[in-house]
Amino acid sequence: MARTKLHEQARRRIERLITDRALKPGSQLPTETNLASELYVSQTDGWGRRRRDYYVKHDQPKRLFCRQLCKNACRSLQAEHLKAALAVVEQKVTPTRTHTVKEIRSMVEHFKAVPDFRRRFESYPLWSMLTILLLATLCGAPRGQKDLAKFAWGLSQAQRRALGIRPNAQAKYPVPTQPTFCRLLQRVDARKVEEVIVAIQEQVRGPAPKEQLIVFDGKQPKHGSGASVLSAVTVPSQHYLGSAVVEQKTNEIPVARELFKRLELEGRLVSLDALHTQGETARALVLEHGADYLLTVKGNQPTVREQIEKLVTTPQVVFSPSRADAYSG
Repeated sequence: MARTKLHEQARRRIERLITDRALKPGSQLPTETNLASELYVSQTDGWGRRRRDYYVKHDQPKRLFCRQLCKNACRSLQAEHLKAALAVVEQKVTPTRTHTVKEIRSMVEHFKAVPDFRRRFESYPLWSMLTILLLATLCGAPRGQKDLAKFAWGLSQAQRRALGIRPNAQAKYPVPTQPTFCRLLQRVDARKVEEVIVAIQEQVRGPAPKEQLIVFDGKQPKHGSGASVLSAVTVPSQHYLGSAVVEQKTNEIPVARELFKRLELEGRLVSLDALHTQGETARALVLEHGADYLLTVKGNQPTVREQIEKLVTTPQVVFSPSRADAYSG
């Protein structure tokens, strides 16, 4: 949607591809005629601007609809690389920094528990840089070293002071540069940072529900070194429990077993994909950690699959995903 507005406002010579409209709570839905051509996108986050670059949550999200004005418009705008005619107007949308001084100070107090890898520092305590990284994550900003430095420059002087940054000779609060963030990401104690993030999550959202399924899933960063990250979250609440890096010279299986040791799995149901359908993984979950497991068996494990078919009764199919009315309810 941001791209479309740029097309309309900044570069009138580019053909407008889609149009959008937002409906306030209680507003009438589009008519059946319009519903056929309009696509419901999502609800807004429920924030309203009170003054320049400052937003307040009002909990009255709008419903956002869009309509294509030419064939395959949405597909063109969703492409990783825009067509030449559209690329000339591509711009990065500046993330909005919505957090108050009080909220920032609360985050800082948590990160003070992370030990500093430096013997001394001049302007930027470790906790201030880690808080900037968390703020960038919460605001949806990119989190590369260059992007973090750019995001930090957009913070107000009051926000920088709340971060604990020391003032310079001009009584201004500077921000870390790209090399500073690079050293931070290379040398900080990742395990301690994870503990702080989980503590902040618990303060904001409450403890992770113990009755929910724990899902282990590996993802490879889009612009990374090739290593992937194995994370554990609860479903459906999406509480983050922990993660571990999977280096290129290994795979997720041994990393997952090490991650088990860091989590409280007693009495929990744990789900992993087919890669982890290993006898040793199942034994570790049950005998060492007191958990139950939910593993996927594919056709490349015919013996295991045959045993399951003999010992486990096939559940009755409630609906077929291929039926036209499968998602009508």
